[in-house]
This record gives sequence, C-alpha cells and structure tokens, in this order.
Amino acid sequence: MRAASDRSGVGVVGFAALLLVVSSIAVVAGSGELRQPVTALVFAAFVAVGELVRITLPGDRDEAPLATGVALAYALLVGGPTEAATYGVAQVVSVVAVGTLIGLVPHAIAGRAPRADDVARRLLVIAAAAAVFRPLLERGVVPDIDEAPLFVAAVMVAVAAFAGLCDIALAAIARASRQAPRRRARGAGFPFWRILRDEGRARLGLGSAIGATGVLIALAAGVMSLWALPVFAVPLLLAQFAFRRWSASRVTYLQTIQALSRVTEVGGYTETGHARRVADLAVALGRDLGLPERHLLDLQYAALMHDLGQLSLHEPIPGGATTVANRADQIRIAEMGADVVRQTGVLDRVATIVERQAEPYRRPHVDVDPTVPIGSRIIRAVNAYDDLVGDNREQGRALEALERLRLGMAYEYDPVVVESLSRVVARSTLT
Repeated sequence: MRAASDRSGVGVVGFAALLLVVSSIAVVAGSGELRQPVTALVFAAFVAVGELVRITLPGDRDEAPLATGVALAYALLVGGPTEAATYGVAQVVSVVAVGTLIGLVPHAIAGRAPRADDVARRLLVIAAAAAVFRPLLERGVVPDIDEAPLFVAAVMVAVAAFAGLCDIALAAIARASRQAPRRRARGAGFPFWRILRDEGRARLGLGSAIGATGVLIALAAGVMSLWALPVFAVPLLLAQFAFRRWSASRVTYLQTIQALSRVTEVGGYTETGHARRVADLAVALGRDLGLPERHLLDLQYAALMHDLGQLSLHEPIPGGATTVANRADQIRIAEMGADVVRQTGVLDRVATIVERQAEPYRRPHVDVDPTVPIGSRIIRAVNAYDDLVGDNREQGRALEALERLRLGMAYEYDPVVVESLSRVVARSTLT
C-alpha cells in the first residue's frame, strides 16, 4: 500500500493524459475531418523530431524542448497568410500525441524510452494551453493578428506563461511521487513546496526559451506560413544541444569528484565509504533544512572532498576520524583540502565550504558567526557523526553519537543542524 501511494501522483498524471489523448482522437475521428491537414502533418513531423532528440538534464529531468516548443506553437496558431487556424483543442492534442508517439518509437526500439509521466506531463501542458487559447480564438475574443498584433501577442505570452506554470506543477507532483521511497530510505523529509521551488528554478531558463519559441512561431506563421517552423525551431535546437553539453559536464564533474574522494580511502587515511556516507547524509540534511537544489549540489561536492586535506598529514589519523585531531590539524586539513578544490578554478563556493568546516558555529562570549556557511556547519556535524558511528547503523550507537553532538551544541555544532540530523537519523532508523 505504501508503494502504491508513493506513485499515486505519477499514476494520476499518466491516466489523465491517456484519457485525454483517447477522447481527443475519438472526437477528431468522429467528426470525420482533420482541419488544415498539411499544417497538422508538418507540425506533427516537427514534434516527432523534437521527441527524437530529447535530452536529459541534471536531476534526471527528461525534456524535449523542440517538441514542446513546436507543440505550443500549434496550440497558439492563429493562422497563415491564406487561411485561419480553425481547429479545436481535440485536434491539437491528437496531432501532438501522434507526433510524440512517432518520435518515441526509435527510443523504445533502442531501449531508451522516457518515463511515461514525463511524456504525459508534456501532453497535459499543451492541452492546458490549447484549452485556454483555442476557445478564445473561436469566440472572437482573440482578433485577427493584423487587427491587433500587440494584443494577440500579449494573450499568447500569457497562455505560454500559464503553460509553463502547469509544467512546473506537474513536474513537481511527478518528482515528489518518484522520490518519496528514496527520501524515506535516506531519512530525508518530503516537503512538496521545496520540490516545487526546485522545479521552478530548474525549468525557468529552458522553459522561457520554449515559451518564446512557441509564441514566435505562432506569430510568424501569419506572415511566413509554415516556413516559420524551421526558422525559429533551429535556434531552440541549438540551445538544446548547448543544454545537453552543460548537463554532460555536470555529470563529468560529479564522476571526477567521486573518484577524487576515494584517494583518502585508498591511501588509508579514511575508512572505506566515509566520504560517500557523509555526502549522502549531508544532502539529506540539506533537503530537510530546505536548501535549494543548487546549494545541495555544492554541499554534495564539498562533503565528498571534505577529507582531501588529510593527505597533507605525515601520519594518518587513527580511523581517519578528524574529530579526535587537535584544532590546528583540523584547520590544516580543511585549508589544504580547500586549496586542492580551488585548483579546479570552477568550484570556489565548494572550496569555501570545505575551508570553513573546521570552524565552530560560534565562539565563547561571541554570537553565532554568520560567515560560516550552512554547508560547512552541516559537514562538521555529519562528519563527527560518521566518525562516531561509521558503517554501523544500530539505533543505540546512533543515539549515543547524537548525544555526544548535543553536548557540543554550545559552540562546536549548530543546534539547528544537530536537530535536523536527529530527525533524519530517526526517520532512517524507522525506515
């Protein structure tokens, strides 16, 4: 029952899209007429190409920018130089669905089919845009583009913005449903508003490009007819390739950092799996504390590399536990590790987190130091916890370690972070 409830959001999105597609095709077939068939075929072909060259962005986000932009343009199309676009919502959904399915066939044959909820989300977003715009066009609320071009453009932009908000909401619902089991297994919280915020930030740039492309194609078709499709779709395709390269570079960074984090393990300076455990638990705390996704990535990088400075020691610390080292060695480890990170030239924020991890969150007779990053405070507490617990996840040992950290909340460990760690460990133990 728990697994079924976790996937309920995905199931609802998928079922709604399937019901919408089936009913739309039935409406079009029942009418016995496909209006402006040449236009429909050309748009379906471009949607298929867009699905064929879809991309996967950081955070395992499957996107088809070209397909979505062209589909949005078809939903907003007023007409070409010679005829008005008189089709309704059902035809928009049917054409986009057919183009999408054709574009997915090669991926399915190659075993790379996207998640059904991602495809369903894109169809529902286009259907929402069409459901708002097509009735306004049919009822004459949206005039001919030659009569009031600025007004028509404003309506299209508003509808595109509405579609973007729908996309963010549906993506957050699907992501929340997919992540629920993993978050409970890691002991992380499950606040939907944080996922909604992260999805909004992650999709803002590309979503703006998709919406702008859809509006431009729809507007330009009134003058350029179907030639507007290749003219305005190509820039979006180039932007899509740029996003793909950026995404690949992020994956390469993470793989390189994960390999680098194992140097201390291979050299016998830390226990096997210490960096990975600290990174997983630190990210869980970051989510529990509501850190945005871009900060979580910095936190993950810093946690993986927080012990690199141990390589500067003449003799390894017993068990690699930096919490038993003297203050001078702790500071040296942090600073040397930060120097290594800064050599990359692109991870300055991560280097700062690593560098400040040895500092207490406050000093005697001094208020809390606001310059110590929250990431540094998290790593300091989580590193101490893992030094005490290691790979042993017995409840008694975990409670004893948490009690040790609470004794240091006056100066060493941020009480907010320690309480978050307690919640995360408690959820993980219950799971």
